Amino acid sequence: MSSIAATFAHGMLELAQSPLRLDVSREAKRSLFNVIGTTIGACDHPGVQAILATAHELGVAEIAPVLGRHERVDLHFCALANGFAGHLDDFDDTHLATVIHPAASTLAVVTALNLQTRPSGAAALTAFALGCEAQLRVGVAISPEHYDRGWHITGTCGVIGCAVTASLLLGLNEAQLAEAISIAASMFVGQREAFGTMTKPYHPGKAAANGIAAARLAQHGQRAAPDIFEALGGYARSLSTRVDFERMTGAMGERWELLFNTYKPYPCGIVAHPAIDGGLALSTRIDDVDQIEAITLRCHPLVPELMGNPNPRDGLQARFSAIHGVAAALCDKVVGLAQYDDGRVVREDVVRVRACTTLAPDPSVNRDEVYIEAKLKDGAIVSHHVEHARGSLARPLTDDELLEKVRHLVEPHLGQGAIARIAAVVDSIDQAANLDPLFTHCLPNKEAVHA
Repeated sequence: MSSIAATFAHGMLELAQSPLRLDVSREAKRSLFNVIGTTIGACDHPGVQAILATAHELGVAEIAPVLGRHERVDLHFCALANGFAGHLDDFDDTHLATVIHPAASTLAVVTALNLQTRPSGAAALTAFALGCEAQLRVGVAISPEHYDRGWHITGTCGVIGCAVTASLLLGLNEAQLAEAISIAASMFVGQREAFGTMTKPYHPGKAAANGIAAARLAQHGQRAAPDIFEALGGYARSLSTRVDFERMTGAMGERWELLFNTYKPYPCGIVAHPAIDGGLALSTRIDDVDQIEAITLRCHPLVPELMGNPNPRDGLQARFSAIHGVAAALCDKVVGLAQYDDGRVVREDVVRVRACTTLAPDPSVNRDEVYIEAKLKDGAIVSHHVEHARGSLARPLTDDELLEKVRHLVEPHLGQGAIARIAAVVDSIDQAANLDPLFTHCLPNKEAVHA
């Protein structure tokens, strides 16, 4: 009987040998475009600086790029830095059933291995799509208990997908791919306790670096337990007591988890998005936030569980405060990166509105839904019902909305017009001979991709 890893590898390799389905190709391009934006948008963050300073101290080879920057590092630190930046602002893609953010780590693998493997645009897009799909399939097999137990599923499942992407780019055969997947199953990182700190985006960065390492080790003959997924003490059963391997290995090419990916309109945890939508709706009807006496949010129970911080002290903590998102929406009538700046988070107006806001969890409320009510000092009641949040599967971001989102992330770093060039390259990437045009436009001053 074939092992789960071997069955999974066989299915992934079969998918890689055929062109992507048109709807899958389109969603892969949207995911790629979105995560290029989030990676470049966070390229100057102190966490990225710390990674590059560490690489410099270690004297690593200057080979591969960090998107949005001039510096080059070795492949390990390239994967680490780009994966970190792509997820830092919690603005990357989200698979709602698992809460996995698949693209940051997968793009980091493609970026790190590009110069060595020189894939065509079509091959790179396929490797990217299947890396995302692989981690999502692993995720649905062990969800929801795995996440509920405190694991950061983007890190724990991400490394499997990254091993798939790296293996496809490196040209591994089916047996080697199965070994890479099995090796990666012992190389995961990430607990939810890291949320609200710089360690959280380290998880997809490390998933990318470890996924590459797993593929290289398999390529050079390292072996792993063939039953690492299904064994009692193996990957899946040690991370969750409820495992459905059919969700991981079944209906490949028919069911695509990537098609259930979503793109965030706000840079914070996705379960807060309905609340922010509600706050923005009320902001058009409340002229002065000083008139607010109390706000009640009737919401899904995951909102207080994942984003219940009532008094965040900096921008990273605020990304896990639904209360802050509502306060920022009411005070500023817009929610973007600026509302999560450290200085904005501690200003008196948002602090006061947060203090009078209460979360009321209700299991009958859907995850993309919220009921918000504001009681004003004059006794008036202002309320709004968000049936489906922007960016949800029911209300996905349009291509134009996604373009504007990424424009605001990229152009402060690369200048006006950069996003139009990147968008054009991504749109036709499956026709490109290589990735040089893409990475040229993702670097300052159109820096050449070659050293």
